[in-house]
Amino acid sequence: QVQLVESGGGLVQAGDSLRLSCAASGLTFTMYHMGWFRQAPGKEREFVAAIRRSGGSTDYADSVTGRFTISRDNSKNAVYLQMNILKPEDTAVYYCAATARLFVTRATIDYWGQGTQVTVSS
Repeated sequence: QVQLVESGGGLVQAGDSLRLSCAASGLTFTMYHMGWFRQAPGKEREFVAAIRRSGGSTDYADSVTGRFTISRDNSKNAVYLQMNILKPEDTAVYYCAATARLFVTRATIDYWGQGTQVTVSS
């Protein structure tokens, strides 16, 4: 079955960096656009970043543009999220997601990971 397994979360201070990884299995990775979403306590799950199948195009939420970078390695069936200059408002559970559809939105996701906690202290 399809599995998306996130890793790399943790507790950091404001201004620090973290790199999240997502290992995909059970799917033809190059057929899927990949994304990262996050959900803070009491809030809805929100889009963070997305990358197209080939890795040639990326998209970011306004709140993370310039600080976060999404990338993928199709030879390793992996997607990454480099997070720099972290802020307390970045605190959330971060989810890896895959979709074979045209757009990466919460409504179009085919597969979700289990999530990894990122906590940023001030």
